[in-house]
Amino acid sequence: MNLKQFKQMFFAQLRMTFREKQAWFWGIFYPVILMSIFMLIFGSDSNEEFQTQVAIVHEQPNQTSELLFTQLEQIQIVELKTGKPVSREQAEEWVKEQEVSAAIVLPESGESTSVELIMNKEDEQSTSTQAVSATLDKILHQANLAIVGATPTYEIEYVSVSAGESNLDYSDFLLTGMIALAISQGGMFGMVDLVDMQRKGLIKRLRMTPANMSLFGLSDMVMRLVFSIIQIILLSLIGVLLFGANLYINFASLLVIFLIGALSFNALGYFFSSFSKTTEAYMGVANILSFIMMFLSGIFFPIEMMPDWLQPVSTILPLTYFAEGLRDSMVYEVSIFSSSLWLGIGILTLWGICAYLLGSWLYKRKSLVSVR
Repeated sequence: MNLKQFKQMFFAQLRMTFREKQAWFWGIFYPVILMSIFMLIFGSDSNEEFQTQVAIVHEQPNQTSELLFTQLEQIQIVELKTGKPVSREQAEEWVKEQEVSAAIVLPESGESTSVELIMNKEDEQSTSTQAVSATLDKILHQANLAIVGATPTYEIEYVSVSAGESNLDYSDFLLTGMIALAISQGGMFGMVDLVDMQRKGLIKRLRMTPANMSLFGLSDMVMRLVFSIIQIILLSLIGVLLFGANLYINFASLLVIFLIGALSFNALGYFFSSFSKTTEAYMGVANILSFIMMFLSGIFFPIEMMPDWLQPVSTILPLTYFAEGLRDSMVYEVSIFSSSLWLGIGILTLWGICAYLLGSWLYKRKSLVSVR
């Protein structure tokens, strides 16, 4: 490698980038704005206790209905709308308008053996409706045991374990995901200036010099790496100081996954620029891949929450392993010797090398065509 040429190219591109105000916005401020918006939307209420509103129909009080009503009042996750029972007509209207998650119709007599649960058909599978259904099922199960005089023998004891600290929450998960997303987008969108240089004929002129095009691409990727360092520091400070996120960093693991991930996504941007003839074409390709990875790589929610048929798609996306690697090294303090960490590093490296080699080959092919 010609280090002198690489150094000259690096500082030349760094000066060009610092002169462009748009580069500062899209490389630094846009990720900050994006993360702040999503943290406010998804992270602001994540630590609050879950609670859902229901309507209770208790038109003909009796011993059985009074017992069930007393138990429902003591359930913390269930909040009675207006704080008192209402008519069936009012309850059904609230359910239709989705003002409550469900309505519970208590037995009209002591001989009745059923309790109605009124749900909105469009909202049957929601978390709130399922929580009400499970709560009601548990209350009725306990009531059935009490009637036959049976004593519960087994019960569930909930124990949570984590590789990190005990006070981890959704803000930690979202912060590391947003850092991964910001760095990946910075790499994939950051090479658009190469397309502009091609359009203006600057790349063609550069090919006519002794400049090594592979070094040119590598110097641009390393320069973007500087931006990524600023991104990860700035986003981490905002997440911790403004949104109360907790970070427990293993610096050795973070350094490796950060360098490999940032360079790999820069290589993807370099590859996009090698076959894009216009800025619009480049942005279109980058936007499509970025959009897919944004929602299928575990940025906003765990991959396990996605449908089973969609989860295999996540296993081939580089952002999946970058987000998991950052989360492991910044939240769970996973050791540098972890096999799962190195599996992700290996896949990211493969993506980066393939993208860089393909991009270099396409640039070299263009160079040969232009000379003929």
